[in-house]
Amino acid sequence: MREDRTLIVITHLSQLITLVTGFGSLILPLILWVTQKEKVYQMDAHGKNIINFQLSLIVYCFICIPLILFFGLGLLGFIALGIISIVFPVVNAIKASNGETPIYPLSINFIS
Repeated sequence: MREDRTLIVITHLSQLITLVTGFGSLILPLILWVTQKEKVYQMDAHGKNIINFQLSLIVYCFICIPLILFFGLGLLGFIALGIISIVFPVVNAIKASNGETPIYPLSINFIS
């Protein structure tokens, strides 16, 4: 196994592809994680954190849909999720570049 912090940082930042294409925030990190988890040191832990975070965001988006009917709470939820989905990948990419294993808040453990 080799240590490649740059690839781990790219994996964290790959979640931001949605800002450009409109989709792919789960697909691109998933591909990077699956293809590199056996080759790159700590890629498995980082990849699991990223995939759990992205799946959690999807679940929270589905929860926000019916909440739109309750005084627009769903809209506030979507705005909060949008901010969270941009801020935490950037912050955690910086942490990963410093050698830390970042943790995404509000993340449900789908893959352990």
